Amino acid sequence: MVAEAWVGGTYGDRGRCVLAPNPGLMTLDGTNTWVLREPGSDRSIVVDPGPLHDDHLDAVAEVAGQVEAVVVTHHHLDHTAAARSFAERMGCGVRGLDPAQCWRSEPLVDEEVLTVGGLEVQVVTTPGHTTDSISLVVEADGALLTGDMVLGRGTTVIVHPDGDLGAYFDSIARMRSLVTSGRVASLWPAHGPVLPDAAGVLDHYVVHRRERLAQVKVALQRLGLSPTELPPDVAEHPTLPRQVVEVVYADVDESLWGAAEWSVRAQLAYLARR
Repeated sequence: MVAEAWVGGTYGDRGRCVLAPNPGLMTLDGTNTWVLREPGSDRSIVVDPGPLHDDHLDAVAEVAGQVEAVVVTHHHLDHTAAARSFAERMGCGVRGLDPAQCWRSEPLVDEEVLTVGGLEVQVVTTPGHTTDSISLVVEADGALLTGDMVLGRGTTVIVHPDGDLGAYFDSIARMRSLVTSGRVASLWPAHGPVLPDAAGVLDHYVVHRRERLAQVKVALQRLGLSPTELPPDVAEHPTLPRQVVEVVYADVDESLWGAAEWSVRAQLAYLARR
């Protein structure tokens, strides 16, 4: 059965996803630019403007009304390339966790609540995919914007050294606690479709990562190495990560092995710290 194509759309009472035309192996259908606005208000927050593509930015501007802030979930260019130019066009600033991503605005702070025209959005720092990754809670819609921490299809890549598996596990646990507390029920990712079962998806992410970690340990043993006696700099080894990929990801298309190697380096760094 072929999955239905993702095209964005309206979710909850406050979310509008405008899909950017930048599909690819890492971006899936493209970058989801989220426009968040309280019902009845003409003021909005735009999250992850995405690539510098005139038609896309025109579409975002058309639905966004008066933009009070541009927010980026992390520094990768498929999210941030258009951030400053779009903010200039709309007469607002850019905010992110990393000061280098900000323009005419202060960096975001963990648990800060952004308020625009009655809309309330809480910032939650969720490092792992990158050091500066954040998620955004739209509690009135029971939604969590996950950036690239959780994808609408498949699982995200943790790119060593900016990505960190230990931090990722901690962040997924924090996201899961938002579900347990009743604040979040669905996930609005930056790539791929909305996920209505937040608890199930987050639990699957943890299981998947633990399974991959176990497979990496087995691969290391096959290569004559002890997973409990790895040197601190093992993630920087010139050939070992690819050797592990060839064992663990043997059933995966080789076009994805480069991304898999990034994740394996993160897994090796994680094991070396245990």
